[in-house]
Amino acid sequence: MKRLWLAIIITVFTGAVIWQPSEETQAVEVKQKPEIGFAAPHFTLTGLDQQTYQVAGKREKPLVLNFWASWCGPCKMEAPDLRKLHEKYGQQIDFFGVNVTKNDSPEGAQAFVKQYELAFPIPMDITGEVANRYWIQAFPTTYLVDRQGIIRKKIIGMVDGATLETELKQLLEEKTGPLR
Repeated sequence: MKRLWLAIIITVFTGAVIWQPSEETQAVEVKQKPEIGFAAPHFTLTGLDQQTYQVAGKREKPLVLNFWASWCGPCKMEAPDLRKLHEKYGQQIDFFGVNVTKNDSPEGAQAFVKQYELAFPIPMDITGEVANRYWIQAFPTTYLVDRQGIIRKKIIGMVDGATLETELKQLLEEKTGPLR
């Protein structure tokens, strides 16, 4: 009986040492991390408009992912530029304005969107789980994500419209690099 168990253990151990993941398996194991060069952490949120929005790997268009709160002064200063850039690039780039509702309120978010006439999707992070996944420490924080779902830029704090437009042009021209 001991020899049988020994044979089983040796067989399992040998198989584990010899087995190598296939390219398909390796492709699935893309690390999600809120840092440049890594896959953007996946999420699904309901928007202010009650539609479902998600980030989950490859996309048809690059994505501007802006985390904000209605009480945030820099967010208020940045909102008109985001609106204008969405109007200009919205056919080529997706814009998600993620309201971190855990640190805000649905009413505050609604009033902000109305005041600044934001027409892009406003996913609502009610629990703060998505903000935690993206390591949000300050408002606003903006991520630029390419068509492969890879983060290409992380901007902490307010960004002026001209600088963001330059970054958007680069995002549209950029050839995607390797997945990490």
